[in-house]
Amino acid sequence: MVIHIDRPFFFDTVRHALFKGALNQPQVEGMTAILDFWEARMAEADPRWLAYIMATAYHETAYTMQPVRETLATTDARAIEILENAYASGKLSWVKTPYWRPDEDGKCWLGRGLVQLTHKRNYEAMSLLTGIDLVAEPDRAMEMDAAVSILIEGMVQGSFATHKLADHLNETTDDWVNARRIVNGTDRAEKLADYGKTFLAAIRRERPAGALARLKAWLLRAIARVFG
Repeated sequence: MVIHIDRPFFFDTVRHALFKGALNQPQVEGMTAILDFWEARMAEADPRWLAYIMATAYHETAYTMQPVRETLATTDARAIEILENAYASGKLSWVKTPYWRPDEDGKCWLGRGLVQLTHKRNYEAMSLLTGIDLVAEPDRAMEMDAAVSILIEGMVQGSFATHKLADHLNETTDDWVNARRIVNGTDRAEKLADYGKTFLAAIRRERPAGALARLKAWLLRAIARVFG
């Protein structure tokens, strides 16, 4: 049985708990894209995974729920400029090689997407995992469908930092804090844990009983997409 998320309940809950009472259209579209991917491919998986995936996108995109460039710049050139200035002033002391600088082909491997995908090797790995040629066109990580696939497949498979969702959220473990290691060590781990638990409270599954109920559920989801 395909189990759907009760989207009106979901959006109403996160609107008040995480978005200060209002959702804009890009935020609705971003979360809808994640929900659509989840229901199409992973509807029977642990709902905590979906909650932590949402929390990661929420944090990594500065709450926009849209694919973003590192530094939130609107162009690669501006992002590179910001990163270069930060690097020169010693604010990126952990960076050994400035990965954002254009390579011999003029391509930049700076962070992009719903989760910041950096370094050419990671673009190569995610190309293999998602079937999207991100090496030929790194900017495709800014496309919503590609960004959602990178986010979810990467967190499920453990492609970002060897940790995966099943390592921290499984039948015997409920470790929301260390789940941050899936993407970025323990950076803001407590905050991400709180976001994840809030998203989980919004994820309520619905099981329409008949044709009329299924039609009603479909209409409600359509309304949620349009009006948030």
